[in-house]
Amino acid sequence: MKTLYLDCQMGASGDMIVGALLELAGDRERTLSELNSVGIPGVVFEARTLSKCGIAATHLSVLVNGHEEGAACEGHHHDAHHHHGHEAHHHEHRSLDDMLAIVDGLLLPPDVARRVREVYSLIAKAESRAHGREVGEIHFHEVGAMDAVADIVAACWLLERTGADEVVASPVNVGSGTVMCAHGELPVPAPATAILLEGVPTYSDGIIRGELTTPTGAALLKSFVSRFAAQPPMVVEAIGCGAGTKEFPRANFVRALLGTTCEEVTDEVLELRFNVDDMTGEALAFASDRIFQAGALDVSFASVVMKKGRPGHIACVICRTADRDAVVRAIFANTSTLGVRELLCRRYEMERSIERVRLADGTEVRRKVVSGYGVRRAKWEADDVAAYAMKNAIPLDEALRRVESADRVEPLRMDESSIQ
Repeated sequence: MKTLYLDCQMGASGDMIVGALLELAGDRERTLSELNSVGIPGVVFEARTLSKCGIAATHLSVLVNGHEEGAACEGHHHDAHHHHGHEAHHHEHRSLDDMLAIVDGLLLPPDVARRVREVYSLIAKAESRAHGREVGEIHFHEVGAMDAVADIVAACWLLERTGADEVVASPVNVGSGTVMCAHGELPVPAPATAILLEGVPTYSDGIIRGELTTPTGAALLKSFVSRFAAQPPMVVEAIGCGAGTKEFPRANFVRALLGTTCEEVTDEVLELRFNVDDMTGEALAFASDRIFQAGALDVSFASVVMKKGRPGHIACVICRTADRDAVVRAIFANTSTLGVRELLCRRYEMERSIERVRLADGTEVRRKVVSGYGVRRAKWEADDVAAYAMKNAIPLDEALRRVESADRVEPLRMDESSIQ
C-alpha cells in the first residue's frame, strides 16, 4: 500500500503541509506553474528554501494581490481567518458561499474540488461553533480567506499527485501560550483549531511557545488523515520538508514521507496470566484442553519456585477480547488459581497457510507455511509424517526423506482453528 506519513511534532499549518507536499512533487518550478494556472483570483504561489536547524526545507508563500498575508501575523503562521460577523470594516469580507463559488470556478479535477470544499466547510463550521453564529453569518477577511483557500487548494491538489492510498500522521503538537487574533489574545490552540482537532490525538510539550497548529492545518489533517499513529513500517521512496517562517530551538517543519508500507498482520489480544502451585501435570494438561475449548489461542506453562520453596507454574493464556469472559471462566473452573492478571497486547502475525503434498501412493501430507516481514518458513505436520511412517512400516526419518522428495504441492488456505 502506498502511504503518506506526516510528522507533526512541530504542529501543522497550511503552508507547512503544502511545502512538504511540494517537495514530494519533484520538479518545483513546473509544479508551481501548474498551481498558478488553477486560477485563484489575485493569488500567486511562490516557493523558497529556508534553513531550519541546518536542514533545507521548502516554504510556500501565497501572494494575494501582491501581498503575503502571513508576513505580519503573530503566532505560528496564523492563517488569519478574521471573522467579524456583521461588524463594519474597511476591507471586503466573504461568506462561505462566496468562497465555495470561487472554488467551483477553479480549474481543478472533480475529486480535488470536492476535497477543497470539504476542508473549507470544516473550517467554516468550526468557526461557526467557536463564535456561536450560524455558518452563513461567518465572514472571512478577504486577504486571509484567499490565503487559506490557496493553501487548501494547493494541499488537496498536491495530495492527489502523490497517489497515496492512505495518509497517516503522528499525534499533533498544538504549541502553548497565546495567539493574537482579530478580537484579542486567545489561548493556544485557538478555539476553532481545538474544535477541528476533536477526536485527534494532540499534545503540548510546553517548551515551544506559540501557535504550532492553525485552523487550516488542523482542517487539512482532519480531512486527509485516516489514522494518527507512530510511523508504520514502510519503505520510504521520497521525503518532503515544509518550513514555517518562525525560528525555534527545534527544526520548524512538517516532514512528509511517501513510500510503501511493509506487509503486516496485526490485531489486539489479551494475555491472561495466573499462578498455581498445587496441580499435577495431568491436571494442568486437562485444564489446558478446556481453556483451548473456551476460545484461547494459546496456553503455556512455565515451571517456577514459589513462596516457601514450593514448585509451581506460571500459566500464560492468549485470547481475543471477545473471548475473555469464557476463557476466564474456564481458567477458574479448571485450575486452582485464585486470580488472573490481564494485559492488552498488540500482536504481529505472520501470514499462515497450509500446503498439501501428494505422494506417489496418493497419501497427502500437510506442510505448514508462514510468511511476512521478508521471512518464509515451512514445517511438515508431524502427525502426518508419523502416520505415513506407520502406514509403510518405515522409520520416521525415512518417512521424512520420502515426504521431502515429493514434488507435487497443492497450496490451500489454512483454517486458523487448526493451528496449534
